Amino acid sequence: MILEGQVALITGAGSGIGRAVALRLARDGVDVVAADINLEAAQTVAGEVRAAGRKALPVRVDVGKVDDIQAMVDVAVKEFGHIDILVPSAGIVQMKRLLDITEADWDRLIAINLKGVFFTLQAVGKQMVQQGHGAIVNIASISAQGPRPMQAHYAASKAGVVSMTWAAAAAFAPHGIRVNAIAPGIVHTPMWDDIDQQMAKETGRPLGEYRESRADQIPLGRLQHAEDVANAVAFLVSPDANEITGQTLNVDGGFYMR
Repeated sequence: MILEGQVALITGAGSGIGRAVALRLARDGVDVVAADINLEAAQTVAGEVRAAGRKALPVRVDVGKVDDIQAMVDVAVKEFGHIDILVPSAGIVQMKRLLDITEADWDRLIAINLKGVFFTLQAVGKQMVQQGHGAIVNIASISAQGPRPMQAHYAASKAGVVSMTWAAAAAFAPHGIRVNAIAPGIVHTPMWDDIDQQMAKETGRPLGEYRESRADQIPLGRLQHAEDVANAVAFLVSPDANEITGQTLNVDGGFYMR
């Protein structure tokens, strides 16, 4: 319970990595604002957090809308009085050939994955500056680190998250706020199920073949789980990581080594 009494705001908390982070931090003593575009999913996760003995506030948010983001932060501060941890986990993915990506595809994905992360970080960052402390962990991706011809817009959005992490870490350091990022690998979540289905449709390959072909490239020999990412987040927001900021930590089973 090394983080007991702290409050975490997590977007995309209704499933996948966001849910795993909410439950892991709850076990560490953190109260949770579980934000998601799917309010029912956020309410379910909030119930799981309460079952772990912590307070929880479910909030519906569309992170593509700045007004929604500010309203989420306002209600979180009104409920708890402070926000100590931010994990802007909300994101979407699309598998599509580079030459087929439309303006609408680009705008929708960038609005959620990059604009949404930036303005969530900005809104919570203002609160953390007033407090004089805080820890932020952005969710990037190993897709930002190599050629992705079937997801150029997704890779660009996640590369933007990495760059934003550097900028925010430098901007917030004088205020006692640390900013890092996690780059998950091939995580067995609903998003990766969606990726696999999209690749099967785009390429005509059997369902499951794309994910398994990627899994074969992991040195540690298995897909990652959402809990693997949540464990890394828990470390980065803990006192054990007090001298770590501006870093992107791969949680990918060794997929990328450098």
